[in-house]
Amino acid sequence: MADFPTTARVVIIGGGAVGASALYHLAKAGWSDCVLLEKNELTAGSTWHAAGNVPTFSSSWSIMNMQRYSAQLYRGLGAEVDYPMNYHVTGSVRLAHTAERLQEFKRVVGMGRYQGMDLDILSPEDIRTRYPFLETHDLTGALYDPYDGDIDPAQLTQALAKGARSMGARIERFCPATGVRREGEEWVVSTPKGEIRCEIVVNAAGYYAREVSKWFGRDVPMMVMSHQYMLFDTISEIESWSKEVGHKLPLLRDVDSSYYLRQEKYGFNLGPYERNCKAHWVTKDDPFPEDFSFQLFPDDLERLEWYIADAMARVPLLEKAALTKVINGPIPYTPDGNPLIGPMPGVPNAFEACVFTFGICQAGGAGKVLAEWVTEGATEWDMWSCDPRRFTGWEDRDYCVQKGMEVYGHEYAIHFPHHAWPVARDRRLSPVHAQTRALGAQFGAYNGWERALWYARPGDDTSEQGTQTWRRDGPWFGAVAEECAAVRDAAGILDLPGFSRFRLTGPGAAEWLSRQISGKVPSVGRLGLAYFADDKGRIVTEMSVARLAEDELWLITAATAQAHDREWLERHLEPGLSLTDESADWATQILTGPNARAILAEVAEADLSRPWLTWQKAVIAGADCLLMRVSFAGELGWEIHSRNADTPRIWEAVMAAGEGHGLKPFGMFALNSLRVEKGYRAWKGDLSTDYTLLQGGLERFIDWSKPAFRGKAALEAEKQAGVTKRFATLVIETGDFDPPYMSTIWQDGQVVGELTSGYWGHRVGACIGLGMIRADLAVPGTEVEVEVFGERLKARVQKDEPLWDPANARIRA
Repeated sequence: MADFPTTARVVIIGGGAVGASALYHLAKAGWSDCVLLEKNELTAGSTWHAAGNVPTFSSSWSIMNMQRYSAQLYRGLGAEVDYPMNYHVTGSVRLAHTAERLQEFKRVVGMGRYQGMDLDILSPEDIRTRYPFLETHDLTGALYDPYDGDIDPAQLTQALAKGARSMGARIERFCPATGVRREGEEWVVSTPKGEIRCEIVVNAAGYYAREVSKWFGRDVPMMVMSHQYMLFDTISEIESWSKEVGHKLPLLRDVDSSYYLRQEKYGFNLGPYERNCKAHWVTKDDPFPEDFSFQLFPDDLERLEWYIADAMARVPLLEKAALTKVINGPIPYTPDGNPLIGPMPGVPNAFEACVFTFGICQAGGAGKVLAEWVTEGATEWDMWSCDPRRFTGWEDRDYCVQKGMEVYGHEYAIHFPHHAWPVARDRRLSPVHAQTRALGAQFGAYNGWERALWYARPGDDTSEQGTQTWRRDGPWFGAVAEECAAVRDAAGILDLPGFSRFRLTGPGAAEWLSRQISGKVPSVGRLGLAYFADDKGRIVTEMSVARLAEDELWLITAATAQAHDREWLERHLEPGLSLTDESADWATQILTGPNARAILAEVAEADLSRPWLTWQKAVIAGADCLLMRVSFAGELGWEIHSRNADTPRIWEAVMAAGEGHGLKPFGMFALNSLRVEKGYRAWKGDLSTDYTLLQGGLERFIDWSKPAFRGKAALEAEKQAGVTKRFATLVIETGDFDPPYMSTIWQDGQVVGELTSGYWGHRVGACIGLGMIRADLAVPGTEVEVEVFGERLKARVQKDEPLWDPANARIRA
């Protein structure tokens, strides 16, 4: 034990591919005083039995970035660290059975091109040139990814480990972490070999991450699935073909049938994601094991019969092969299927890099992202899709299990923009949920809170199938048009449960807040938008700030931002200040439209002549509330903030008063239409750390006269050097589809920017895109093209002002 490290800068718990990659990237960043602890041999958890596929495909921009980086890293890793690597870059063919699937592929091709990858769409006739043994009669096409392939997971992990060791990092095998405790500013990690004192701890414990998280007082939202893949023996035709052409078949993914089929030597590896799937370690008769190193579950092929038959029909040669082995191992899942990479919520100097469903293809990028979080406090790419703070603590065990099974059974599903996944719903309800449901509300979940997406009319199609389309004119379209018209011509009311809100108090609270935000803190009785930048001037978050008293402020932000924004505020909070999370105590309705004042005048004890961007205490139906003169819909309006118990009374009173004024409930789809017409940004879409405040067109929210605010120096330097890209509003000549997130903007055959929002504006009668464009092109009248599902459509840059009511005359009325 003499050489056992008793101190370290970072301790990583877990020795799979992700933990080894985190160690490697930390060492590469110059943090070599790091120790990785593994209870058994490296790879003993999910890594050793992983199939080892390395796709770059993802419909998520950030996850595609991460997987692209992994593939690039792996191609040179063996030579870099002088370790043998069985990495076969075979390419892949991803099959489409429907027009909708082919549209998804075309969207991903555009995203991949922007990231420097040359993906391609194949016609049904072209597919057999890539994969000659395939039945193609019922296909609409395919996506070809030349960068896809497979790697030996154990070799990958050992190569990363060797690279980390060569840079001075340490790995302690057969040395389980048994607990942690906090002493002063240090963590003390206990092991059978002794204690290690360190600054930072990383939970990279794979499917044991939940057990490890309990040492920190946290319950990681995760569950464990059983995933099987089958190995088939040599097929003579495959052997002959491979020897003749000198390479393997591309990896085949039949995503509409939900399986992959990979050439393994001269046989096959078949891995389905079955709908009739099975969770493990969730019942009393299947308890979580103390140690499952290098173990598997018993074979359970009955539930895979349909998938095996389908694969044999697709590639008839598979019928000739003898089944030689079944691998049935544990794979961890979060409720949305994405891993956890980033700060451990509510715990200082602790990070998570765990719950990877696709750990092999993501390990390289995950190590990079984790190392940036640890060493720089921020990441190159905005990684909200994987941030642990996207889950806020309400997700109980049952929810995690149900959602994990839903994600697994729909692993290859298309994520349509108007579709809401149906499992494990109604977990967090508005005080007036029953009232909105009775009015026809069709719901979606925002941080678990059920919000009306749209209100169905008699005869409207409310089936789940009806929402599984890319088309703009889905079953909701007519209803949403009517909702927007009501807001424009009369009044609308939106029930908006789940707003995150924090009360900031204490001597100097306003002065402290001024140093955190780029703009001015509103005066007492007023409210305003505040933008928080990081040290590089990038957009961290946006909050509404209501100045309740000299040193008492309400900070209101998106529902999904609750843990993220709370952690940001608490991390920078100074002694003597208090921050209270009041998110669960209040409800909100937006009452907006030209008749909003007349409606409130009938029920509210309030001064309705007070101007835009003010707040006041009021009474409606005998209940106290706060009225905020602001509207994300861009019309005259108020936000009504009330205690949960008082909200039904207020709702009923406002609805009754609105009967004579054309009041109509509206949902989130309508709000999205209304806000893009005003150029209002959406959190983690238009507003993310992928962009600086200046790029985001937010200079009017920067008070350069302030002596200091976070990010000021970086923004001043950027302003002096010249902003390279700028926020712009585009009107797009679209057909039947609105452009998805990260649709590329083109001019003269080159990509010159990307859309961060795209939606139909019902008031202006046009498709609107919000996005970032090369700075010299952000000039009104500039003609460009926007690529929408592979087709480039004409678009025109608009003036730097809202398309609807550019002078804000209606909102100030």
